[in-house]
Amino acid sequence: MDERDAAEGPDQPGARLLELVTVMTRLRQECPWDAKQTHESLAPHLLEESYEALEALESGDPEALREELGDVLLQVIFHAQVASERGDGTGYTIDDVADGIAAKLVRRHPHVFGDVSVSGADEVKQNWDAIKAAERRAKGGGPGSALDGVPFGQPALALAAQLQRRAERAGVPAGLADLDGPAGPEEPAAGEPAPSEIGAELFALVARARAAGLDPELELRAAARAYRDRVQAWERIQRA
Repeated sequence: MDERDAAEGPDQPGARLLELVTVMTRLRQECPWDAKQTHESLAPHLLEESYEALEALESGDPEALREELGDVLLQVIFHAQVASERGDGTGYTIDDVADGIAAKLVRRHPHVFGDVSVSGADEVKQNWDAIKAAERRAKGGGPGSALDGVPFGQPALALAAQLQRRAERAGVPAGLADLDGPAGPEEPAAGEPAPSEIGAELFALVARARAAGLDPELELRAAARAYRDRVQAWERIQRA
């Protein structure tokens, strides 16, 4: 340990994040590629890095996961740096991003940071949804829907599962997941195409997976990996 380390003591959690911010700022100033990036040009990387982190998690390799989480973190730092450079009044910094999520976590965990008592994880989720709905009303958004904010750009299986989770927590009858059954008190919006028989079956299969405590997206990924292994084994036999 050198004199500087001895004087400063051990790093506090998050100390290296400050170093990463400094590195990113310099890259934006001195690297031609980094300097020309925008939110739009970085968007594909945000998605790709998230999938690579998921793949590392599934591999069971903790070192690979650590590295991929770093790549995901880079995307957050990069987007915040780009935003901080805007001069039109819409900019924000990485501190704004961190402050926003920290405040949200404190606000939505009154059983940790306040005097609320909970009986378990299920009640934590219920409180989270209730607080979120109250925040929406406070912003003048009205009661809204339990499904507000669900991103429809995500993979279809993950989308179906998230919709069903949100609906379940809001007390929506499980039977509405049967798209071949009654539509409920109101018909779907005019002009919305009805799902095909296969689409309805897939949606119901997502509900079946969730009822079994399984994540349909991860289950399909596992099946895809098993299929890959079978195909590669067949190819090896063909080459023998």
